Amino acid sequence: MTQEFRCWPTVGELQAQFLVDHLPKERKKKIVRIYGAKTDNNALLYKRGQDKVLTPLIKKGEIEVVHEDWTQDWRPENAKKIASAAITKAGANFDAILASNDGTAGGAIQALSEEGLAGKILVTGQDAELSACQRIVNGTQSMTIYKPLSQLAKQAVEVATKMAKRKPVFALGKIDNKKIEVPSILLDVVVVTKENMMDTVVKDDFHKAADVYRGLPEARGSP
Repeated sequence: MTQEFRCWPTVGELQAQFLVDHLPKERKKKIVRIYGAKTDNNALLYKRGQDKVLTPLIKKGEIEVVHEDWTQDWRPENAKKIASAAITKAGANFDAILASNDGTAGGAIQALSEEGLAGKILVTGQDAELSACQRIVNGTQSMTIYKPLSQLAKQAVEVATKMAKRKPVFALGKIDNKKIEVPSILLDVVVVTKENMMDTVVKDDFHKAADVYRGLPEARGSP
């Protein structure tokens, strides 16, 4: 048995739903999709979650994917190349970049910055990396996904204690590791934006406010 966050298809669903909820409703939305490494099963699962939200809207003509590609080794510089190719292809005529993690988001934002588009295009992410949180409060990245490690640690201790005492442990979820479906306890993840930064990663002391708001002397929580 394992303890995991709902970090596979669910993360992709949350990313895609955030995008859908925050783009214009009155016209077709044009997006760029930057996936993770095609060799990483996690990247495939993130995409599966995104597809669950996006595919019906794409079929209805409400969303158009103007460019998409897989990021070799999840490297930001490779994500930057994908974003640059999208800009070459579509110009500034798209609304969002659905990046699968904060590293690929960072690479994409570098490409947007070079074209004067950073902050004008919605960009998703995940992992709540410090650099991503800084980009969020600065307005160049729109969201990230936070996985509260303290909850995972607490749950792990509780499960280990029960198992040591030979008490039953109920695992309602399953994770396919390509060999078997492992019984799993799945914990919730949190969408983090500029609006709830203080109440999530900062409140949990995952990052210090002074670090997140560095460069924003008038922002709440900055030194």
